[in-house]
Amino acid sequence: MKQFVENHKEAVIDTLRELCAIPAPSHFEHERAAYCKKWLEGVGAKGVYIDEALNVIFPINCEGSNELTVFVAHTDTVFPDREPMPFTDDGEMLRAPGVGDDTTSVAILLHVAKYMVEKGIKPPKGVLLVCNACEEGLGNLKGTRQLFKDFEGRIAQFISFDGKFRSMADRCVGSHRYEVEMRTEGGHSYGAFGNKNAIAELAKIINKIYEIEVPKIGNSKTTYNVGGIEGGTSVNTIAQSAKMLCEYRSDNVECLATMKAHFERIFEEARQEGRDLRVTLLGERPCMGKVDLAAIARLAEICGGIIKETVGLAEIGQHSSSTDCNIPLSLGIPALCIGVYDGGGTHTREEWVKRASVPVGLEVGIKVVLALTCEA
Repeated sequence: MKQFVENHKEAVIDTLRELCAIPAPSHFEHERAAYCKKWLEGVGAKGVYIDEALNVIFPINCEGSNELTVFVAHTDTVFPDREPMPFTDDGEMLRAPGVGDDTTSVAILLHVAKYMVEKGIKPPKGVLLVCNACEEGLGNLKGTRQLFKDFEGRIAQFISFDGKFRSMADRCVGSHRYEVEMRTEGGHSYGAFGNKNAIAELAKIINKIYEIEVPKIGNSKTTYNVGGIEGGTSVNTIAQSAKMLCEYRSDNVECLATMKAHFERIFEEARQEGRDLRVTLLGERPCMGKVDLAAIARLAEICGGIIKETVGLAEIGQHSSSTDCNIPLSLGIPALCIGVYDGGGTHTREEWVKRASVPVGLEVGIKVVLALTCEA
């Protein structure tokens, strides 16, 4: 296995570079999906297909198995760009928007698949290697939802390659995301002065959101955010329309319900005061359901041990996060999100990955797949 990694340490970076050149906003992963399918078929993978959610699925020895292990890395990025974005390699750092989250993981998963094909490895209980779509933002975990619909009752455990070596997510953060539009009569800023301004009216709602005292149960964490606002026509026009994007999150289902009640109260109060308010739920990510915590701990012990030994880390932080794991965890299926590279600047256009960490991540990926499917 180490020889495979050594032989492919430049090839995996070449794959990463090629993937970064293919823009993939959520819901528009078509070109990356086509690339991944063609790449897998080019290394001899059989039965690869793209489903209706744009997941690229490589099933290995899955027929008749109801204890599948799924490994995913998401193809979409947070950036809306539909044209290629810059990629630089200075010999130490790889830089590009989305290079780490989660394109490095996709490149690594592809090469894990190549290793499985070359070595003829067929895990006894079956494996799905998936380059999945729509993990980010308003993608609303569409790809993973489709997986669990199509393989209902057949998935026993789930691992997401998404993030950096030093942390793993063993709990999930649920969220509700809204588009909120305020409409008013508007008018000329001088001639119709006194008419309600949609921007000002929306601002009142934002102020009320930021007065919420977040609930806390035990070690839970709950947050809220207004992440975007737009509206108005010109400097001398009383705005007739204004919109905002907002959300709340929590890793505790009761706290999430409390936040929902707060937001609904604020929206209803605005309507009762005669405002024309239109609220659209854009995304809903579930919290953790009733999961066998011992099974998650086992996954964390195995994966964490591999990462620490391979990378040379003393500790790996465990935390809650919003990832593809939300879906299996909400369904009571053990899941874990692990990191397979070292980098920073996540969700910024200055994102970077340490070049030397990529082949190390490939070694981690291969070891994790083998440990969870062939050596248990």
